[in-house]
Amino acid sequence: MNILILISAFAAWGIVHSLLASLALKDFFRKTFGDGFIRLYRLGYNIFSALSILPILWLMWILPNHTLYLIPAPWKYLMLAGQGVAAFLLLYGVLQTDTLSFVGLRQLVEPDGKPGTLVTSGLYRFVRHPLYSAGLLFLWLTATMTLNQLIVYICATIYIFVGAYFEERKLLREFGAAYAEYKAATPMIIPGLRFK
Repeated sequence: MNILILISAFAAWGIVHSLLASLALKDFFRKTFGDGFIRLYRLGYNIFSALSILPILWLMWILPNHTLYLIPAPWKYLMLAGQGVAAFLLLYGVLQTDTLSFVGLRQLVEPDGKPGTLVTSGLYRFVRHPLYSAGLLFLWLTATMTLNQLIVYICATIYIFVGAYFEERKLLREFGAAYAEYKAATPMIIPGLRFK
């Protein structure tokens, strides 16, 4: 039963999160509420995303659970170090982008905004989605794994790959041939792993 509750909760979150990220819904909001509303959209989207994932994390901890594995020392310290590296890579990846736009603050002070820039250097030279790569690395280097954590981590992993696919469609529309060329030369999430 816990598995169904967690999967359902994550699926509901994923559907709402994806709909709110879609260009069609943003266009609808722009037409309905105007450009002033859209200036707040990215910041509101980020706040909503962070707050709406909290009930899933709460369910993960309060539902009946049991430990699947516990990595002993010294290996667990290596995994913790790996999580530290993943957290650093996540921060570094965010800093390589237009951080203020990523968060949604630039849109508040620059009504017209500036056109997006395709970043292909730094971490983006190795993978197209280093933030997803670092996030997955952080999740899967957990030294103590419970059943509930495993369910949420599997859901998050699936959602990341599905989300990356749809995000790439938006990036192809925004950057056209430049992104297509970058996509052909750079792995999606796992360095060195490319699919035809």
